[in-house]
Amino acid sequence: MHEILSSTQNPKIKNVLKLQEKSSERRKQNLIVFEGNRELGLALDAGFKIRTLFVCEEVWGNERIEGVNTKDIFHISKEVFDKIAYREGSDGLIIVAEPHYHTLETLKLPENPFLIILEAVEKPGNLGAILRTADAAQVDAVIVCDPRTDIYNPNAIRSSVGCVFTTQVVTSTSDEVLEWLKKENITSYAAALTATEFYHNTDMSKPCAIVMGTEATGLTEKWLDGADKQIKIPMRGKIDSLNVSTCTAILAFEAMRQRGF
Repeated sequence: MHEILSSTQNPKIKNVLKLQEKSSERRKQNLIVFEGNRELGLALDAGFKIRTLFVCEEVWGNERIEGVNTKDIFHISKEVFDKIAYREGSDGLIIVAEPHYHTLETLKLPENPFLIILEAVEKPGNLGAILRTADAAQVDAVIVCDPRTDIYNPNAIRSSVGCVFTTQVVTSTSDEVLEWLKKENITSYAAALTATEFYHNTDMSKPCAIVMGTEATGLTEKWLDGADKQIKIPMRGKIDSLNVSTCTAILAFEAMRQRGF
């Protein structure tokens, strides 16, 4: 028999809540929180170190959990699980792990990279959806400039269905990224309504990056002026905007089409 943590006032449980709620705590403790067996498997495959695994057997059952040291596992009651689970239909696993923080200097890129650059992304759901696209299209990296949300926000991890673990994600400033792109000879295409060239008429078969802004205001002048070219998606309806994750997917898969994938 094993001990079951049944109090929401347990220090370990209170710390999980603290990590979920505050990006400052995640940075301070160098820990992240996520849930789900699929996400656990992706994190383990990517080399993330699991610090603690909380298991609610009432939800998970008695299945064997692969890849996690038994001393890192704590069993929790259904009441405690309901307190710390942050998504519906969760499978009974809550994971605390050490994050990976990539930098522009540590990125591993092929000779002909394709990148997604996001300026000032603020909605975890949008970031997560874009990371799913990045995984599906096998984008070489996602670079988040001047972020307004933590890339390891639990909701971003949830929305990405674990793709934050399968893609190289870098946070940096716009100035640093613009300088880095020039140094690496990577062409940047800024998605903008003011563009005159359509995306499908643009050569994305060479080393390049698409640059996406926020849904509310689009890209700032820094990127509109600093990017090598502006491109747009034809809009035939009565509105002039799409969800940023949808736009990103359209552009990313066009790049893959041009590259023969």
